[in-house]
Amino acid sequence: MRMATALSVVVLGAGGIGHALVTSLDTGINRVDPFKDMKNRPQAGHGMNVLVVGTDGRDTITEEQRKAYKLGGAPCHCTDTVMLVHISADRDRASVVSLPRDSYAEMPEHTDATTRRRHQAHPVKLNAAYAEGGPGLTVRTVENMTGVKIDHYLEVDFTSFMKTVDAVGGVEICTPRAMKDPYTGLDLAAGPHELSGGQALQYVRSRHVDGAADIGRIQRQQRFLAALIDRTTSGGVLLNPVRFRDVATTMLSSVRADAGFGTEQLLALAKAMRGFTPASSEFVSVPIGDMSFQVKGIGSTVKWDAAKAQKLFQALRDDEPLAARRGAAAAAPERVVVDVAPKAVRVQVYNGTRTDGLGRKVDDALRATGFDTTRAPRTEDGAVVRRTVVEYDPRWDRSARTLAAALPGAELRAVKGRGGTMRVVAGLDFKGVTAVRPDAPPAGPFEAVTGDRVVCP
Repeated sequence: MRMATALSVVVLGAGGIGHALVTSLDTGINRVDPFKDMKNRPQAGHGMNVLVVGTDGRDTITEEQRKAYKLGGAPCHCTDTVMLVHISADRDRASVVSLPRDSYAEMPEHTDATTRRRHQAHPVKLNAAYAEGGPGLTVRTVENMTGVKIDHYLEVDFTSFMKTVDAVGGVEICTPRAMKDPYTGLDLAAGPHELSGGQALQYVRSRHVDGAADIGRIQRQQRFLAALIDRTTSGGVLLNPVRFRDVATTMLSSVRADAGFGTEQLLALAKAMRGFTPASSEFVSVPIGDMSFQVKGIGSTVKWDAAKAQKLFQALRDDEPLAARRGAAAAAPERVVVDVAPKAVRVQVYNGTRTDGLGRKVDDALRATGFDTTRAPRTEDGAVVRRTVVEYDPRWDRSARTLAAALPGAELRAVKGRGGTMRVVAGLDFKGVTAVRPDAPPAGPFEAVTGDRVVCP
């Protein structure tokens, strides 16, 4: 009994010390009021919803960082990343929903934060909401699009991102193939890598690794977050009040958050996440209906699949898991594993034979296995093509290999300047399309994946 009492005193004392160590964190947070004068908001659900946005702010980066990580150029004062993070009511699960920055959005009526001009509701890309109306308009736009009430707002810029990664001691990322992006300076060989803050920023910003563009970047961001959770939960950060304070201080000193996001919320989350593992987190991108939805005056946007998106956000409101647990997808048909998700590969099909309807047949089959086809097959001019050909821009070679895997026996032909749309010329040898899937197989009704499926083994 004396031993139990003594242990209780130690535990309670440690808890008090932990609270004292982090109570001062509130004063280091840059505050913003994204909920000011908001009306007609969605009804609150269960659990807690945090809107996390990553801006391209680079005011505080050093000249050395600017050169080393290719952070030059003028910022657009918009959001590079938009994520809706749901913490379950029992604090046992974190669901991260990525919203593509180029998503087609209906901007609510508002006053422009820069010009002070009054604007009526109008269509835009999602990332433009921040440029026109800052955090408040961003929250309003996301709530209008999702029907999910936002409880807290957290804004991260380049500097806070790099500092946070360095504070936890770096993050381990595994790449199945080499990755190189001349725009960000990313250059990783295949295999495991321990990324510092600057290298991690290159990894999550890269959009020119292959033809997957922003969708591929979202997948890498999800992998990174799973790895960050793994490092934080397994590295003693949450169990050590002093280290937790140091990491939290580093992160919060250069972020912006709403007034309600403070010490008590941090302590509650830290306590809840002590039992977290990568399997406790789940990641999903909002379902896409059209990757190239053209809007006059805006250009190409990403249009959501309205019906599927509605079901996804209803699940968040109802505090339901998005990903099936391990073993639940065992009965799914076997597919060829590829590096780039089919939905990120744009395809134009041509009929290279005299067989009527072959182009439509190939287009339908590719779309059925997940490829983003134009749905408008054409007829190839010239002689009959005997062997099916996949023409691609060398910059999108990984996407081309994914497409070739779905068309066994097809010839891969690099064509400089082809652009992001693959060109498939169906030949006499066409027998059918082989189903393919990315290397981290999606699970559950929303194609969500748990973090343990994407961290290094």
